[in-house]
Amino acid sequence: MDTPFHPGEQQIQARLGVRDKLAEIGRRVIRDHMPEQHREFFALLPWLLVGSRDANGQPQASVLWGTPGFARSPQPRCLRIDARPEADDPLAANLRAGASLGLLGIELPTRRRNRMNGHVEALDDTGFAVAVQQSFGNCPKYIQVRAWHAKPRQPGPLEQGEGLDPRWLRLVEGSDTLFIASCHGEDIDVSHRGGPPGFVRLGADGRLWLPDYSGNFMFNTLGNLLLEPRCALLWIDFASGDLLHLEARAELVWPEDYAEPAPPGAERMLALSPGRWRLRLRRARLPLAFGAAEPSPYLPVQGA
Repeated sequence: MDTPFHPGEQQIQARLGVRDKLAEIGRRVIRDHMPEQHREFFALLPWLLVGSRDANGQPQASVLWGTPGFARSPQPRCLRIDARPEADDPLAANLRAGASLGLLGIELPTRRRNRMNGHVEALDDTGFAVAVQQSFGNCPKYIQVRAWHAKPRQPGPLEQGEGLDPRWLRLVEGSDTLFIASCHGEDIDVSHRGGPPGFVRLGADGRLWLPDYSGNFMFNTLGNLLLEPRCALLWIDFASGDLLHLEARAELVWPEDYAEPAPPGAERMLALSPGRWRLRLRRARLPLAFGAAEPSPYLPVQGA
C-alpha cells in the first residue's frame, strides 16, 4: 500500500495495528504544499522551532524569533523566514543552500501547531526561504497554554559541556515542555513534547526518561529514532529565556521491558543518554516573556 511513512514509522504503526489506517490518513493530511490556513498561521508567530543536521549527521534543535510576520509564505510551496541564527546556535553552522530543515510553528496561547519539512532554496543576509516537501497539522495535546509578550534583549554567556551536569538538570527536571529533533536519512523533523512539570526524570542508569503518551499514531519522531537513535533536545526556560541544547541517543522502551513502573499515562518510554550540551544562559536571549502555564487538559493525573 502506498504510504507517506518510512519503514521505522510503519514498523511501530504495524506493532500497534494502525499501519493501514495511517497510510490512508497520511495520504490525506500530509501535503506537498501549505494550505492557506497554515500559511496564515505561520505569519502570526513570534518564534519558530527548527530542526537541522550537522556535518556528521547529528540532529540539532533550535529556535528563531522575530516580530510576527517574520515567517511568511509568499506562495504555497515556500516559507520565507526573516531571521538568521546567532553565531552560537547550532543552526548557524548547518544553515546552507540545499540543507534539509524541519520546522514547527506552535502558538502557545491557542495550543495550535503545524509542521513543515523542506530544504533551503535561498539564503541571504537577512534570512532564508524553505521549499516545502511535507506540510501537516499536529493535534494540540499536551501543549501548555502560555501568554507571551516581547521583552528587551540582554544576551547572556554560552556554557558547554558533556554528559550530565547540575547546571542544566534543574531546568530539565522541572520542565513541562521540550522539543526534539530527529532524522531519517537526509530528512529532519522537530517535534513538541509536553507533560506535567517534572515529566522528564533522571533514572538510576544516568539516562533521562521521557514518557510517550497517546498521540496521532504517525510516530514520526519514534520511527526516526528506531532507525537513527541520535537526536537533539531543546529546553526553554520560560522564566529567564535560557536555552538548553542537548545532544542524546535514544532507546525506545516498550512496557514489557520497563525495569520500574512507568509514569501515569505513558504508553512507551524514551531513554535518552545525554551527550554534548550547550547551555545559553540568556536572561533575555529569547526576547519573549511568558506567563504562567495553564496545563493541558490531556495531561495524565500524577499519582493515579
